[in-house]
Amino acid sequence: MADAVSGVLRSTARIGRLAGKRTIVTGAGSGIGRASARNFAAEGASVLAVDRAKSAVDTTVSEITAAGGKAIAVAADVGAEPEVQNFVSRAVEAFGGLDAIYANAGISGGLVPLSEQTVELWQEVLRVNLIGAFLAIKHAAPHMVKQRAGSIICTASVAGLRANAGGNPYSASKAGVVSLVQTTANSLYGTGVRVNAICPGLIETGMTQTIFERARERGTHEKIGQLNPLTRYGNPEEIAAVATFLASDEASYVNGQAIADDGGLSSTHPFTVPRR
Repeated sequence: MADAVSGVLRSTARIGRLAGKRTIVTGAGSGIGRASARNFAAEGASVLAVDRAKSAVDTTVSEITAAGGKAIAVAADVGAEPEVQNFVSRAVEAFGGLDAIYANAGISGGLVPLSEQTVELWQEVLRVNLIGAFLAIKHAAPHMVKQRAGSIICTASVAGLRANAGGNPYSASKAGVVSLVQTTANSLYGTGVRVNAICPGLIETGMTQTIFERARERGTHEKIGQLNPLTRYGNPEEIAAVATFLASDEASYVNGQAIADDGGLSSTHPFTVPRR
């Protein structure tokens, strides 16, 4: 009987962790963004779901509303300031305010040899991954400062912490996101607004799909993720769980942090052959 009661209490404690929260999730058309938007809504939040691919973000919102959640789909480029201004304003108008934004949208840039990388490639990766995160903070923070509370979450990566987890421009952009959340958390000193980053390890998403497809073709799928102590890759829901925690009041004292969600990969220094 005691076990049954404790199980009910644990279940009840999770219901509505984001009840009444007004939120935005970018990159919500697939992968981590879709999983996070769905999780936010399941926990009681109103969600403005943003993605460049309209049909994809429409699907995300359809899934949320079919499950009884509240969500709005917006197609936008997170690296274009007018579009960021517009979707932040849309969320505030639709929901009456803004409590959390998850700046998750990003691109990989591929694994291009160093000597073949172009300035245009670097500019585009930095524009979406780093400037996009900056714009989310710039335009969301004032609304949160007015209410003396709010949570800003950005997707960084273990590639921003260690080498050999991504290409040069991607890794540099994600290292920039880590610095961005640290510096902006301090820029917002005393306002009650928290800024944190999540650093995912290898997660099966649309961005990493080529890696998984090639491994399946070779029959080496089960070896993916073997460099981390859990010896496996992750799934979008595992990152969404951390994002949900950071958006909630349970994380009220977590600020200026880059939280690795990587199976322990960044705790070690595995040997790899350098790329040239």
